[in-house]
Amino acid sequence: METELCAFSLEACQAAARAGVTRVELCASPYEGGTTPSAALIRRARQIPNLQLSVMIRPRGGDFLYTDDEFDLMLDEIDFVRECGADCAVAGILTPNGQVDEARTARLVERCGSMQFTFHRAFDMTRNTSEALEALVRAGCYRVLTSGGRNTVIEGIDTLRSLVRQADGRIAIMAGSGVGPSNVRSLAQAGVDAVHFSARCLIESGMTYRNPNVSMGGVPGIPEYASVGADENKIREILNQLNS
Repeated sequence: METELCAFSLEACQAAARAGVTRVELCASPYEGGTTPSAALIRRARQIPNLQLSVMIRPRGGDFLYTDDEFDLMLDEIDFVRECGADCAVAGILTPNGQVDEARTARLVERCGSMQFTFHRAFDMTRNTSEALEALVRAGCYRVLTSGGRNTVIEGIDTLRSLVRQADGRIAIMAGSGVGPSNVRSLAQAGVDAVHFSARCLIESGMTYRNPNVSMGGVPGIPEYASVGADENKIREILNQLNS
């Protein structure tokens, strides 16, 4: 089974490679659910041996209804990551009524050329996952990342089983959201083609002086003196559960 780490730093990508993860999904902005990472980070991640590279193509946080300008940015970003040698682009576009934007998705897939294309968890925000899956097949997507239309994979596991049966090999089903050592075997038994996880941890800042009068982000609940990392031990626990 393929494994994919959602990585927000070069260090997380390196941990994934050391642990034996198949692929990373490289993102920025963890508290917005992932946006397009920087050019330098993409290039550096591509240099890590024995690690496939997927790159998030998302111009902003928020919903998945994009303007023409935002869509053009996504096309340009796909061109860039393809030139950098990425293996896969990751994106998702919806219509105002909660369906897959099939026409635009097909254009993104076409722009990928030889790269794979993953439709991300925008899929879980659609009004009907069965109809959405058929739209992705018609658009030519290689895989879909999904929690079965629920907050976590365990809540959505029955739908994941149904999607695997419906896909019937036409598109790969990758389970993600809440994947960990305690449930990854259940997902494998459900028949999914891949699992996606972050093994997230917080890395405390080394700052000894912390100005109490200034908040740079100003968003309650988001730490300003810690960054999101990946726990290599947890990554290995997940892989061990799959391989045991």
